[in-house]
Parts: sequence; C-alpha cells; structure tokens
Amino acid sequence: MPNVVIVQARMTSTRLPGKVLEEVGGKSVLWHVLTRCAAIPGIDIVCCAVPEGPAQDPVAAEAEAAGAKVARGSEYDVLDRYYTAARSLGARNIMRVTSDCPLIDPGLCGEVLAALLADPSADYAANNFVHRYPHGLDCEAFTWEALERDWKEASEAYDREHVTPWLRRVDGVKRISLEGPDEELGKLRWTLDYPEDLEFCRALFPLLGAGIPPWTETLRICRENPALQELNAERRQR
Repeated sequence: MPNVVIVQARMTSTRLPGKVLEEVGGKSVLWHVLTRCAAIPGIDIVCCAVPEGPAQDPVAAEAEAAGAKVARGSEYDVLDRYYTAARSLGARNIMRVTSDCPLIDPGLCGEVLAALLADPSADYAANNFVHRYPHGLDCEAFTWEALERDWKEASEAYDREHVTPWLRRVDGVKRISLEGPDEELGKLRWTLDYPEDLEFCRALFPLLGAGIPPWTETLRICRENPALQELNAERRQR
C-alpha cells in the first residue's frame, strides 16, 4: 500500500481567485507545489484533489501536466474529497499539503512522514502544532485508519472543510509534533493568500536558482534580501 501526498486545489479561492494557476518563476504555483511534493522522501504517489465541475478543469489539467494523479470530489466537503482520493489510490499513509504553498520543503515533509512511520502506534503527525517554521511549510501526515475515522465521525462543517481539525483535538488519536527551531520564524509568510504574497513569491523565486533548495537556504536568501519580506509584511502583522 502506497504513501500518498494529496494536495487540495481549486480555482475559487476567496481571497485570491485562481491563485494556484498564477505564474511564479516561469511555472504555475500548482506546478511548484506538486513538483516539490514528488520529491518528498517516502512518498509513492502525488495526487491533486480537485472539486468537481467544469470551472475546475484548468486546475485538473495543470495538475496532470505536472505529472500528478487527479481525483475529483466535493468542493466544500474537503474531508470527503481527501477520503475519496485516498481510497481510490489504496493509500496506507496520507500526507496533506495545500496548494497555496509553493515553497513547501520536501525534506521537512519527509521528516514529518518519517516521524509518523517510526511509531507504529501513531495516528497523526504535523509540524504546525506550534508555529516555529515559516507559514507555508505546514504539512501533516496520518494513517488511512485515522482518515477513515475522521471521515466517519467528524460532523461539523468546519471539520469537513479543513480536513484535519478533528484529528488534532479528539481523544484517542496519538499525535506527534515536529517542532521548528524558532517562534520568530513562525511569523514569516511563505504562503499565498493575498496579492502581496504573490508579489513576494515572484520576487523570491528568481533568487532560488535551479532545483529545490532546502527551506534553510530560502531563509538565508530572505535574510540577505530584507526587502523581500517587506513585500507582505503588512499581511504578516495582521
């Protein structure tokens, strides 16, 4: 049974519609996310979970062009979309990454997955229980059994839309936290929600060079170019 990373993506984001297809560094945001996910150690399959309907077809087409499998499902019951995708792929363990994180780090994701796999009694692992990494490096990993229990028992609309809050709070789920090095890093915005974030990404990516640098190298570049982080600093402060 494979380890699968599932990336949720849609055209109709509320704050920045169509953001996953915006161009950054010569490629779409979604292409960067899926390509980085394919480099996660221990991952066998990359899947993009896209809502049903013709309005979402451009996202599905871009995901296929990036080499990912595509699963279609409910737009608002994202938990059901994940469950359906994982079941169709026969997933043993599932990693969750969102499509607004073009700087997602394969090595860090691999550490979260490895932490889950190293403990046979663990159900769930994440690196954002405490925000000590830049926002945009967030990832989660969980077993098929944990996802199935979540899908069966979570009933609140918030839990269905955001997939894992139920797993993060319910009794009887063994959770592992991979904590980052510094709470100050948790104030940095490396994600894509607002036009200012897109401006930041477009300014940063040409400085990253070829390949996929580790997040620590991205941090070094940001620190050497302080004007970069000023581009979306107002959103960070809010």
